[in-house]
Amino acid sequence: MKRLTRPPGRPVARLLPVVALLAVTSVSGAAHGNAAPGTIGGASAARVVPRSARVGALFSGDLEGGHFCTASVVRSGGRDLILTAAHCLGGDGDTDVVFAPGYRDGRAPYGLWRVSKTFVPGAWSDRSDEDSDFAFAVVASKGGRDLEDAVGANVFATGRATGGSDVVVTGYPNVQEAPLTCTNRPTAQSRTQQRIECPDFTDGTSGSPWVDREGEVVGVLGGFEQGGATDDVSYSAVLGSAAASLYREATGSADSSGSP
Repeated sequence: MKRLTRPPGRPVARLLPVVALLAVTSVSGAAHGNAAPGTIGGASAARVVPRSARVGALFSGDLEGGHFCTASVVRSGGRDLILTAAHCLGGDGDTDVVFAPGYRDGRAPYGLWRVSKTFVPGAWSDRSDEDSDFAFAVVASKGGRDLEDAVGANVFATGRATGGSDVVVTGYPNVQEAPLTCTNRPTAQSRTQQRIECPDFTDGTSGSPWVDREGEVVGVLGGFEQGGATDDVSYSAVLGSAAASLYREATGSADSSGSP
């Protein structure tokens, strides 16, 4: 299990080098002044932010208690949606949880964004089904400014073949105050589960997005053994029709492509 004890976060092989996500993206409407880091709903983002800022750490209440899981921003009509593992959320609101995109060294450079609503699959809530270990959460805006305005978003994709390309996995190990990134190619664990070999993905990395070369999230660290029982191998449920249905519920959109 690769999550901490808060609500429950966490992968050796020859790999492509561990890389930082250095590409940048323009974010419309991002320059609304410089809110102090750590302000709920506020952000100090400039117009151009690194793509890595789309991934962040989940905290209980504020930065003081330590991060327990990883989450990432995915495109939605409301511009306010994050993706994580189902075992990272309680499923009953979890409004004490805050998301710190781009968190590093005790600071939240793009602000803290409070979870206002969660979407957890019924199969997970009912029986902790490992094939349903993915979840979405809406975060509250403030002052008319939404999360995507601050950091942008990746596209959430379903129905992709496992191992179609290398993916970049980014997560926050509980023993680190900066994200860890690994690039490798997933392989099939089973018809409904995929795995990837990445070193040192310890507790705290549950919910880490698997982003392919097209910038699509094609996996989320979780699933089998709630993400994996060792630090060097991690898992994700295969994102299929159940994930697409939950995405539609969370966004009210007509498809799972990230378009409203």
